Amino acid sequence: MPIRTSSARWSGNLTEGSGTIRTGKGGFEGNYSFKSRFEEGEGTNPEELIGAAHAGCFSMAFSKGLADAGHTPTSVETTAKVHLDKTDAGMTVTRIDLESVGDVPGIDDAEFQKIAQGAKENCPISRLLSPGAEITLTARLA
Repeated sequence: MPIRTSSARWSGNLTEGSGTIRTGKGGFEGNYSFKSRFEEGEGTNPEELIGAAHAGCFSMAFSKGLADAGHTPTSVETTAKVHLDKTDAGMTVTRIDLESVGDVPGIDDAEFQKIAQGAKENCPISRLLSPGAEITLTARLA
């Protein structure tokens, strides 16, 4: 398996500085700052990138699980809401709420929910993040 690489450059102090984050193959490059991370400033932040990675990983794992069960989805769309909170240990990602909608012909809700839970527990990014952050899931059929 290939090793994936991303990079970041930061200039200046924490509150007045700024930086750039980029993926190794050039698929994404974005600016980030104190304001984009801890306030509502423009640009991206590490937590959004974690959320994008988690949503992408979950959507792929869920789609595979559905197809393996004989229900190839038309689409799976997932949003990840990453909660960055101040704790005794400092700023910490405490919870990620996955919200997924699947357009899956011919499946009942019980099987859909079972496969969704399996994807939540087994996608590589969930396995990476779950020891330190609570991961919740709301899944519904389109």
